[in-house]
Amino acid sequence: MRRDRRSARIDPQPGVDRGPRARITVDGRSVDCYVGESVAAAMIADSGDLALRRTADGEPRGLFCGMGVCFECLVVVDDVPNTRACMTWVRDGMAVGTQVGPEGRGDA
Repeated sequence: MRRDRRSARIDPQPGVDRGPRARITVDGRSVDCYVGESVAAAMIADSGDLALRRTADGEPRGLFCGMGVCFECLVVVDDVPNTRACMTWVRDGMAVGTQVGPEGRGDA
């Protein structure tokens, strides 16, 4: 589930300042982002890949509600599985892994 686009990151509106730059790793890959972004926003903005996790059968799942109700955006953050990417704020140095299945296997 990948969109073809050059950059998924949207420039802030006039008068809106971004937080400080941060760097996280997603599945072992370094990702530049900003403090104040959710993990889901950072992952999607970096790669354009809308799939944030996979079911046990390998089916892609991504951001659905964006407010922590649906649990479709579960990832592994700093070895903690079942973390909602839409509700978790970026912190410099965090390790994020794509979750596979309910047991939370990931590559963080």
